[in-house]
Amino acid sequence: NYLCIPLRCLTITSTQQTMVAKAQGDKVTLPCMFTFTAADDGPLDIEWVLIPTDNQKNDQTVRRVRFSNPDPKSGDGSMEILDLKSTDSGTYQCRVKKPPGVESQKIQLTVLVKPGRTKCYVEGSQVIGHDLTLKCGSQEGSATISYTWRKSAGTEELPATALLNTGDLAVKNASQDHSGIYTCIASNRVGEDECFLVLKVTPPKNTAGIIAGAIIGTLLGLICLAFLVFCCCKKRREKKYEKEVHHDIREDVPPPKSRTSTAHSYIGSNRSSLGSMSPSNMEGYAKNQYNKVPSEDFERTSSQNQNFP
Repeated sequence: NYLCIPLRCLTITSTQQTMVAKAQGDKVTLPCMFTFTAADDGPLDIEWVLIPTDNQKNDQTVRRVRFSNPDPKSGDGSMEILDLKSTDSGTYQCRVKKPPGVESQKIQLTVLVKPGRTKCYVEGSQVIGHDLTLKCGSQEGSATISYTWRKSAGTEELPATALLNTGDLAVKNASQDHSGIYTCIASNRVGEDECFLVLKVTPPKNTAGIIAGAIIGTLLGLICLAFLVFCCCKKRREKKYEKEVHHDIREDVPPPKSRTSTAHSYIGSNRSSLGSMSPSNMEGYAKNQYNKVPSEDFERTSSQNQNFP
């Protein structure tokens, strides 16, 4: 067997960093630096493997990888993994072969999700003298997430009575001095996220004034309703009166005269006008006018007045 003497054969030098933590979506460089001597005259072979966990039977193939150095023969066999995913977490082994030398190194990679979608809100009544709680929580992120509150407007110091408990900032006996803009910072090993809220502590509301306002508003509403009902009734009465008056006028109109009475009136008027006619034109006028009178009326009139000159 070949016996490798230190400093005279293949050696991996990047042994200080054995654990790496990165955020999901980032890239990571797993170091594998090595040196070799003239005694290592065999072909160079660099191999990276992901050691299977207890529930895996075979070594997993690492994808989305590349050498960080385009020329690994220079002694840099470090590997880059792009676009990290949570499934990339595990133990990676770099194995360098240059016969007769063989060396390997293990690195533990942990892919974490940084905090995200952090929300802030107030729980409780924002009234002077009341207790309230500033709530903060991230909907994304790998454990363990820590939360920090700070005040960025108004009095920039947190209330002396505030108690922090896993993202919740409890405020006892709130006062107007507690009003301001609060920021919550959620962080873990790979990143952070933040949110803010505006706290406005106000004096208690005037309950008596609110009740009086409600009563006055109700009375005004009833008055308006009664006025509308009165206007509607008055309008209906006016329309009914107009219909009755219009009907009476139509009944008083006299009926039209019959044609028989008109004819007799016409004859009478002709006879009365004869006395004003002169003897010279009396014959022609009487002939023309009496030709217009119906024959029955003329015969009846002649028989009744046989002695008329």
